[in-house]
Amino acid sequence: MAKLFESIGKLGLALAVGGGVVNSALFNVDAGHRAVIFDRFRGVQDAVVGEGTHFLIPWVQKPIIFDCRSRPRNVPVITGSKDLQNVNITLRILFRPVTSQLPRIFTSIGEDYDERVLPSITTEVLKAVVARFDAGELITQRELVSRQVSEDLTERASTFGLILDDVSLTHLTFGKEFTEAVEMKQVAQQEAERARFVVEKAEQQKQAAIISAEGDSQAALLIANSLMEAGDGLVELRKLEAAEDIAFQLSRSRNVTYLPSGQGTLLQLPQ
Repeated sequence: MAKLFESIGKLGLALAVGGGVVNSALFNVDAGHRAVIFDRFRGVQDAVVGEGTHFLIPWVQKPIIFDCRSRPRNVPVITGSKDLQNVNITLRILFRPVTSQLPRIFTSIGEDYDERVLPSITTEVLKAVVARFDAGELITQRELVSRQVSEDLTERASTFGLILDDVSLTHLTFGKEFTEAVEMKQVAQQEAERARFVVEKAEQQKQAAIISAEGDSQAALLIANSLMEAGDGLVELRKLEAAEDIAFQLSRSRNVTYLPSGQGTLLQLPQ
């Protein structure tokens, strides 16, 4: 009986050791990832291991897993424009490594390649591109600036084995001095527009006064000519028209009674 238990113990120990060896000889590569094998005797292998479960030599070989999916990264940069204005820019980058160049990336740069490469090349490209534009052009030609940055940065990143799926300017602001200068310019433009409106209004009033004076002068001239031609008849006609108008207005009033002259009127007064 003791021998049986001893045999079972040895078998269990052998299975445990064998299981440990087998487990250490297997490794998994998840979806969207790739692996590079480091061999203690031969160094980094050129072959890139794809997704799935794979074998390796325990202690001799070691897998280094890389995420090959697109990942975002924001890179803030402070630089200067063509007219020497301070510009704060934040660039959003979607990047991923070139699968076939993972051994070279691991050998020359390391696993944290994005931390070592992206900030430096982004700053370099942004400073070079922004220096070609004035502060005003950076606002009015933002699409052109973004496209130029994307083209230059994509070309620069390819030398390090990186693919940039998207590059976009997400933040663009200027220094305090430039912002204050823009506000002062806007205020000055508004004051100039207001002054121009006042001048145009005064000019229109002046033209209206001239036209009114010319009309009054022509009316006076016509009246004088009429008096010369018709004599006192025109004056009498105007008197009759005025009297007719007064009589019409009085006839519409309830508190006014018209008494013809030369006729007696009997007023019924209480006794």
